[in-house]
Amino acid sequence: MVQSSLSDHDLIVKARSGSDAGFAALVDRHQQAVRNFLRKIVPNSHEADDLAQETFLAAWSSLSKLEDGAKFQTWVMGIAWRKAKMTARSAVRTRERDHAWSETQDGSQKGVNELALALKQALEQLSPDQRAAVALCLGEGWSHGDAAKALEIPLGTLKSHVNRGRAKLMEILEDAR
Repeated sequence: MVQSSLSDHDLIVKARSGSDAGFAALVDRHQQAVRNFLRKIVPNSHEADDLAQETFLAAWSSLSKLEDGAKFQTWVMGIAWRKAKMTARSAVRTRERDHAWSETQDGSQKGVNELALALKQALEQLSPDQRAAVALCLGEGWSHGDAAKALEIPLGTLKSHVNRGRAKLMEILEDAR
């Protein structure tokens, strides 16, 4: 076990020589500061915690790049800052891309998306057995015989699930209109 009384420099030397315990001691010593910093600049605390983990993974894999005499905490906070900026830029690009895509969709595509959502919600209202039977036979085009074998139920029961499920879906979707 690496003692916490060792300096950061000594722990870095141990970690660079392959000591997992040396790096673990560095993480223990600095992780709260990194998490606190990220929680102040990232809106979601769960995302901040994930970024803190990513920060220490990046630090471990690039420990050889840490200049001698440099402060570990300063270096690792720089990694955290760059990770936070990269995540923020990625989120902005994703929002812009999603917005641009939704703007290109014409009314008919939006109608298809709404219909798909309504169908998904309607399927969720079926019993699990009916949902499975409908999904295989109507959704995937399976024969009743193959679906009955896959679901390990009698053929007549499967046909009943498909017919009742179809009727219930039609009723739910008609009410949704």
